[in-house]
Amino acid sequence: MIRKRINTNLITGFLGAGKTSLIVSLLAIKPKDETWAVLVNEFGEVGIDASLITGSNSSEQVVIKEVAGGCLCCAAGVPMQVAINQIIQKAKPDRLLIEPTGLGHPAEILKVLTNEFNQQVLQLNQTLCVVDARKLKDTRYTENSNFNQQIDIAEVIYASKADLYQQDDFASLSAYLANDKKLCIASNTADVLNHVYWALIKPRAISLSSSSTQASYLAKSVTKPSQSLFDSNAAVVDDEFNGQGFITKLNQAQGAHSIGWIFSAEHCFDFDKLVAWCDGLLNEVLRIKAVMITEEGIGAFNAVDGRLSINELDEAMDSRLEIISLNPLSEALLTEQILNCLSDMA
Repeated sequence: MIRKRINTNLITGFLGAGKTSLIVSLLAIKPKDETWAVLVNEFGEVGIDASLITGSNSSEQVVIKEVAGGCLCCAAGVPMQVAINQIIQKAKPDRLLIEPTGLGHPAEILKVLTNEFNQQVLQLNQTLCVVDARKLKDTRYTENSNFNQQIDIAEVIYASKADLYQQDDFASLSAYLANDKKLCIASNTADVLNHVYWALIKPRAISLSSSSTQASYLAKSVTKPSQSLFDSNAAVVDDEFNGQGFITKLNQAQGAHSIGWIFSAEHCFDFDKLVAWCDGLLNEVLRIKAVMITEEGIGAFNAVDGRLSINELDEAMDSRLEIISLNPLSEALLTEQILNCLSDMA
């Protein structure tokens, strides 16, 4: 029986802003005696982020639940409510982190989290929005209602990828938030994760419609230290693989298209071929995410803004790859291309 409400944080941000990377880093400093749960929602259908979190570390004290294929708030929040109930039953966590899709509607998600039922089981603490300040030069972002809603509902702004900023990028972010009372934390701030952690444990202080005239600021110092290392559980494939040992899933909504593949663990990919294939798509698609089993180990592939990054993971149950584009995608052509990246090694 639950005796106290579960501390809960909503972590929002547009596609490619760095939400999952931040969550992985926060899990690495969670208190040793706490169980944390992460509810991940993705636009694509195959679910990559849960595998990325799981593959970075593993621990019984972190539970991952995934809802793929659209926004958590759809169908009156039923997918999210079911997922929350399952997490509570399975883990009874001390803290729940919710990462909605970058194309979702966070204000609607907050309404679900604060409905009469959830107020009895969830203690909603401060909401954080991950923002790449360089995007403020692009009207496709600043004129996007979801992008602005993500910023509007947050008490804390995390300026991701700040080591890549020019000086005017920081100024642009401060100016963009000039009429809002928000704590801004730059990702290149000293001891930044502890600063984020202590910001998130504070109770939520604003309503959905509130605003303030006090200017925001970029954090330049830290507060209290935290500690310790931990991480996660994994996603399960509900569908059966086809005769070639993979599943293909597609999604289309809000002007975006996705195609994803899940390959059985028996498939091993050629690392160099995968890199070359991703490089060839960088300027054609919005996002590439993957956890792939290769002959050189398990790699986490992440392509956004024309740049591909690859990190090594500890484990993976299968290989998963997802492409998101603003233009229609050719399932047949892309499937042929990815199959050509299989390793010649048996």
